Amino acid sequence: MRAVIQRVSQASVTINETVIGKIDHGFMILLGIHEEDTQADADYLILKIPLLRVFEDEEGKMNQSLQDVGGSVLSVSQFTLYGDTKKGNRPSFVKAARPETAIPLYNYFNEGLRQAGLTVETGEFGGDMVVALINDGPVTILFDTRDK
Repeated sequence: MRAVIQRVSQASVTINETVIGKIDHGFMILLGIHEEDTQADADYLILKIPLLRVFEDEEGKMNQSLQDVGGSVLSVSQFTLYGDTKKGNRPSFVKAARPETAIPLYNYFNEGLRQAGLTVETGEFGGDMVVALINDGPVTILFDTRDK
């Protein structure tokens, strides 16, 4: 799995001019699921993300986690994170998991974050979404469970 985590002051997902997910302070997570990913990959991220210390403490140091600051998550599935651009100009997405694999893992990931005590809003899997965010910092962190 690949997770692009952006610290945000606000983020939202809109489909057909209707906001379906919105958060204030927290993480915008773009989640790419590889065809070989399993629940173990999701479990790794579920353990790491709530404790990721990228929020400033009283001294201005990035020393607080999402849980420490009471932040929320906006999670959006993004198969394009597995776009292969090695050949030609059109990315190949053959390594991205098919929906029958990706949807259950995406739901498992989101539920795991909820069980960790986080408020989680989501996009719509496979939907034509407009994602808006204000990146705070900017702070952007990349997790790839193949590199753990």
